[in-house]
Amino acid sequence: MAAEIKSLAEHLPIHRYIVAMHTAIANTVLSATGAQTIRSTSVIQSLWSGYGEIVRLELAGGKHSSVILKHIKLPEAGSHPRGWNTGRSHNRKIRSYQVEAHWYQDYAHQCDANCQVPVCLSVNAVDNETVLVLTDLDAAGFDLRKDTVTIADIHACLDWLASFHATFLNSPADGLWECGSYWHLQTRPDELAALEDAGLRQAAPLIDQQLQQCRYQTLIHGDAKLANFCFTADAPAPGVAAVDFQYVGRGCGMKDVAYFLGSCLAEDECDSLEQPLLDYYFAGLRLRLAQKHPGTDISELEAEWRGLFDVAWADFHRFLKGWSPGHWKINSYSERLTRQVIRRMKS
Repeated sequence: MAAEIKSLAEHLPIHRYIVAMHTAIANTVLSATGAQTIRSTSVIQSLWSGYGEIVRLELAGGKHSSVILKHIKLPEAGSHPRGWNTGRSHNRKIRSYQVEAHWYQDYAHQCDANCQVPVCLSVNAVDNETVLVLTDLDAAGFDLRKDTVTIADIHACLDWLASFHATFLNSPADGLWECGSYWHLQTRPDELAALEDAGLRQAAPLIDQQLQQCRYQTLIHGDAKLANFCFTADAPAPGVAAVDFQYVGRGCGMKDVAYFLGSCLAEDECDSLEQPLLDYYFAGLRLRLAQKHPGTDISELEAEWRGLFDVAWADFHRFLKGWSPGHWKINSYSERLTRQVIRRMKS
């Protein structure tokens, strides 16, 4: 096998991961896929703060024409895009990659065609490196990424979230985040300390408490932004799959819904589309819960979660104002919902 890889490296423009010291990674890929050779590679993107890369590998001689290699290699020194280089930040990233490995190994197989995710073919961790070998969603037809969306696109993502939340209702979170999402208050004390909005800073623990103490808990994606959804070209109703499960954990489903809508709607659209889109999400959630958890009091769950939509929005707004005070997502709609939550807590 090593001779085969060496020969391949001599004749093809193989990415640096597949030659020299990373022969072991190539062996992992070939073993996991049953392929005979790695024909070519291309880097899709670097991981946040220089923690590795995501690479597409074109294969020959097996049942997979291509796979995705997520190669996590912990850097000696961090380089955070916004300057948040702390030991806490580093440890949070390490934990996030451990969580993602657990997710793919122990939970992802429960996702069906209504909440599609990549299949994990292999997880291999050695020293300060972790390699995930995943099926290629592009090869499965989910080859579109979007930065602007239609209502049909938004509906497709809300359908995915509704199915995901129904699938994992009341699920344990062993090996995952006890509280899902990358902005969870307990993991973001630095951003809270930097928050200049005194009223929001004071209300932050109560906002977090309301979300954590809600009766109906599920697993949430934890980073359900538009960029983490992959679309098919089907019209008028595209199919959708999701990636990036580093912050999956327990929580109220509204955290995913609020974060997703904030990632793809303009300020005026948030005002006009909030209720119609929530109605659409809950219609899908009702359908999936009736199939997967027929004993659930769906009306009670919906009433609880609807009442927490603005709380979930305010929770992320708290993080964003401390992390990046000039961020484009900080707008009058977010401020209005946050003030609404704070006033209600004081009454």
